[in-house]
Amino acid sequence: MRLIHWRIMIELANLNADIVSCTRCPRLVTYREAVAQQKKRQYREWSYWGKPIPGFGDPNARLYILGLAPAAHGGNRTGRIFTGDRSGDWLYEALYRFGFANQERSTHVNDGLRLTDCYIGATVRCAPPANKPALEEFTACRPFVLGELRALRHVRVVVALGKIAFDHYLRSCRDLGFDQPRPLPRFSHGSTYKMPSSGVTLIGSYHPSQQNTFTGKLTRAMFHRIFLVARQSLSKPQHNDDN
Repeated sequence: MRLIHWRIMIELANLNADIVSCTRCPRLVTYREAVAQQKKRQYREWSYWGKPIPGFGDPNARLYILGLAPAAHGGNRTGRIFTGDRSGDWLYEALYRFGFANQERSTHVNDGLRLTDCYIGATVRCAPPANKPALEEFTACRPFVLGELRALRHVRVVVALGKIAFDHYLRSCRDLGFDQPRPLPRFSHGSTYKMPSSGVTLIGSYHPSQQNTFTGKLTRAMFHRIFLVARQSLSKPQHNDDN
């Protein structure tokens, strides 16, 4: 088991090095670097990360969270996914509540945050203009999600934050050669599907973006319910998952 753990850590470290050095998408490179130079008034004293954002979390994770893309002044500033923005405030509070994080807020990479049994990735690793990646940028980034899914050998539950992440995960499963449910799963908040080949439980959730949380489309109770279901799924003995 210890040997497997070290293999996973090495695979993730190599993958994250590839992510950070990626320059496949000229539009994203130009935008993320421009944001890092221009900065936001309240973050003038920050040295922005300004590079692609690697995944983050526990190499032995059974819960994998897939988001959309880093925020221009969140992950693109801090260098860690969902760190230093309002979406992250919602996510880490929920993870803390259900035992996946040691603290309920994350503001910078050295703030002591640790994830337990949880790993976080994104469909696109660079902050996109208007928070809208182009189709070819999703395609260029998919190998990074595939790499995480291959490396994270213990994943049993996937929470997809938003329809784009939900559909992207299904495409990734297809690329990995896994059978998919028929009819194909459809996204809705709280939708839950068992993937037939892998046995992974896929849970759909509205993304905790300000657009959703400020308008009340996503409430704290709704978001907490997602991670309650995830925790309950992980609490079941694996051989009884189909019962």
